[in-house]
Amino acid sequence: MNIEDIKRRIEKFASERDWNQFHSPKNLIMALSSEVGELSDIFQWLNEEQSKKEHISDNNLELAKEEIADILIYLIRISDKLDIDLEKEVFKKIESNEKKYPIDKSKGNAVKYNRRDE
Repeated sequence: MNIEDIKRRIEKFASERDWNQFHSPKNLIMALSSEVGELSDIFQWLNEEQSKKEHISDNNLELAKEEIADILIYLIRISDKLDIDLEKEVFKKIESNEKKYPIDKSKGNAVKYNRRDE
């Protein structure tokens, strides 16, 4: 995946439609939130097993693909508008999580790092 190519394509798409005027970070974040809600709707009433890839319906899988693509598009657009190097920040966050969730304390444990003593 080349984020820069995707960023240019999204920018071209928005520019051709004169949508940059609507693409403030606030508006894009609100749109992103709506797309996450649409993805949640697909899975909302499924149980754990039904939500797994091997059990999800073809229709729901296709809908999930569309919503995930929308979510990624908005994330890339927001990062572009805020001049954030998305790839750099993703790797930085992964490194931070590796420190926050050391294997010896986190493996097989779903308890959040700041709630382990409760």
